[in-house]
Amino acid sequence: MRGGKLVLPAVLLSVMSLLPLQISFGQHMAEDSCTVQILVPGLKGEPGDKGQKGAPGRPGRVGPPGEIGQPGLQGQKGIMGRHGKVGPSGFKGFKGDMGEPGPSGPNGEPGVPCECTSIRKMIGEMDILVSQLSSELKFIKNAVAGMKETESKVYLLVKEAKRYADAEVHCQSRGGHLAMPKDDGANAAVAGCITDAGLSRVYIGIHDLDHEGKFTYVDRSPMTTFSKWKKGEPNNAYDDEDCAEMVASGEWTDVACHPTMYFVCEFDKDAI
Repeated sequence: MRGGKLVLPAVLLSVMSLLPLQISFGQHMAEDSCTVQILVPGLKGEPGDKGQKGAPGRPGRVGPPGEIGQPGLQGQKGIMGRHGKVGPSGFKGFKGDMGEPGPSGPNGEPGVPCECTSIRKMIGEMDILVSQLSSELKFIKNAVAGMKETESKVYLLVKEAKRYADAEVHCQSRGGHLAMPKDDGANAAVAGCITDAGLSRVYIGIHDLDHEGKFTYVDRSPMTTFSKWKKGEPNNAYDDEDCAEMVASGEWTDVACHPTMYFVCEFDKDAI
């Protein structure tokens, strides 16, 4: 009821408007035993209760990779690892320089007096002879192990580390000099002594001790027609390289004279 007027629901009005149509249709089909029913939707009901949570759906597609993150902080230094295996032994070094002589020891007890002067003299002579024989034997052993020759020369590798001056004295005491290669054949022979012995360098008879920068052979003969200086040599490094060495390749370099190293002696075949 609104303002004294009767208000009918919209559904009822719709049904009432269809009644004349149904009556008219029934007159034409009086003999039809079927009844036509018109279903009209009702009013919207009240919302029902919230249903239970459904099962989880299938996983979605893998999304694109995200941006690279910022680098993290540097971790703390780890503990020291175990020691590695011991490496191979290195090459034997050259003999060091002789040290200063030590202090004299205390005097010994006096000996028992005896008339043995002649015996002592004999023993002293025998000691000298034994020393000479030992030196000769060592020389022969070295000669067998490290000797090369050319048409006119014999070259001997001496495996006794000595300073340059001492090496030349040693060669002279045998009747020769430090090796003085004056042509390719002689140079190759000396280089063969080095390589056969598995060495890297030896003293040879070349120096500029008499006149700085003017190298000569150890017998004072000039170097005029042959040389095998390594590139950049001689360079007189540290103003202290007045002697010469040969390396395994057959090249020469100037070196200091005071280190000790092996050397090669040279002998004339006619003098042997």
